[in-house]
Amino acid sequence: MPSTKTAAIIVAAGTGVRSGSAVPKQYAPLGGRAILAHSYEALQRHPAIGRVIVVIGAGQEAALADALGDVEFVIGGATRRRSVLAGLEALIRLPGPAVTVPQPDALSNSDLVEGRATAEVERVLIHDAARPFLGATVIDALIAALDTRDGAVPALPVADTLARDTALSGTLLGGTVARDGLHRIQTPQAFRFPVVLAAHRGWRGDEPTDDAQMVRLAGGTVALVPGDPMLEKITHPADFAAAEARLETTLRTRMATGFDVHRLEVGEELWLGGVLIPHDKGLSGHSDADVALHAITDALLGTIAAGDIGTHFPPSDPQWRGAESAQFLQHAAGLITERGGIIDFIDLTLICEEPKVGPHRVAMRDRIADLLQLRPGQVSIKATTTERLGFTGRGEGIAAQAAATVRVPEDQAR
Repeated sequence: MPSTKTAAIIVAAGTGVRSGSAVPKQYAPLGGRAILAHSYEALQRHPAIGRVIVVIGAGQEAALADALGDVEFVIGGATRRRSVLAGLEALIRLPGPAVTVPQPDALSNSDLVEGRATAEVERVLIHDAARPFLGATVIDALIAALDTRDGAVPALPVADTLARDTALSGTLLGGTVARDGLHRIQTPQAFRFPVVLAAHRGWRGDEPTDDAQMVRLAGGTVALVPGDPMLEKITHPADFAAAEARLETTLRTRMATGFDVHRLEVGEELWLGGVLIPHDKGLSGHSDADVALHAITDALLGTIAAGDIGTHFPPSDPQWRGAESAQFLQHAAGLITERGGIIDFIDLTLICEEPKVGPHRVAMRDRIADLLQLRPGQVSIKATTTERLGFTGRGEGIAAQAAATVRVPEDQAR
């Protein structure tokens, strides 16, 4: 289980005006998912991180739900500093409904008692949602640095020649600037929780853009750890194309199929694609016998070479008797997410004489898309018959065949 002592905050409250996107850039698509989803999953699946809070802008609740589903979030403030503070304050409370945290001037330091504020959280990572390509190596280095420092930031040495703009308008070259000892600072930035909370609560200067400088100016020590060129921030319209190109270099496409059959019997409920369908017979099996979800589950497991549905949910285990197949499907999807994979497309074919699939196609498509956090257009459902040949033709059962296409990181695809 992840440690509850290390948490993460994703700052996603901006409007992304400079990105040129029709929606705030953190919700713009990248590789078929919101930019925010890439950062969230990288932090969520890291074994050292036990809690992730997303800080969003007022009115962005629906966009967040579309991007991530039901996750813990808090409403941010008018500036980045106030949004980060809202996330830090939320970490003191147990997970629960989102709230608007009072602004700094209304806060008291009385809650920050050594030990009480840190009972659940000792370390926190603060990350910008617009840096989607976050690797575990950077997270590991940041957390390790907190053994001896109050904070740690990923940094890249400046390699390009630096020069001043004499006209201050980007039109006239001035003299060069020495680059020795200069670094480009990235996120996530990691801190001992009470130190960064105190720095934010006590801040009285101009609006900062960097949490590490706040901690440093408050007397804390901040380590530099190796950054990652993949952690470039998405800011301008051209950055989206560059990000898509970077994503493609790190992912490999895999496709796998799944097949399942269940018998039709009187007295059973008929579940297909997560939808209860009125019929005089239902499918018989150890679980709810949803042949459609079973086939998709096997296809998804196949893309990461993780066995089949029986491997993870043995029919001999009584705890799965009558279980909803939706949990099998989401388990398989979760394994792909843990490996940094992306589900691109699901294609399902149902083989039966009855019931007629057409009237229920949209409901099944939407249910499967919801379970996998996909857009409806990423799920295809077809139906066919066997011209009354075989067991499906005689109405004895229903068969399903599914194909799943995913993208997984190169190291997982070997």
